[in-house]
Amino acid sequence: MKPAAACFVCQKVRGEIAIPGGLIYRDELVQATHLFPNRQGLVYLGYLMIEPLRHAPELADLTVEEAQAIGLLMSRLSRALKEILKAEHVYAFVLGDDVPHLHLHLVARHRGAPQQYRGVHVTEWPEAPRGGKAEIITLTARLHAFLAR
Repeated sequence: MKPAAACFVCQKVRGEIAIPGGLIYRDELVQATHLFPNRQGLVYLGYLMIEPLRHAPELADLTVEEAQAIGLLMSRLSRALKEILKAEHVYAFVLGDDVPHLHLHLVARHRGAPQQYRGVHVTEWPEAPRGGKAEIITLTARLHAFLAR
């Protein structure tokens, strides 16, 4: 297991890594951000990450309070994605194979996604909305405003 000092998510939490669009949400237990763009500068829009601030490798390591905070934020952001992006569905999953700090993937399925691009393949849909930093900033601001209501 990586020590917290070398952990990518811990570095984000400490502000050592610039987050495109900034934070969608942060409280004393959890934060939410948009996925970073790829090497070509593009990203599937509506792909969010929810992370505990404390270094917790997996779901079983969460405190009750952290688990409750993640669950509530997952629900609120799912509603936000459905309203703002008109998402047909919102996927939530945890993999945890490469980054040893829990990070929950919350991914909008955009309207019209063909059956073969559903589930874990949703981001492979060539016609899905994609954008760069400017689009992430705009979406992040809209999600932040939704949560502030």
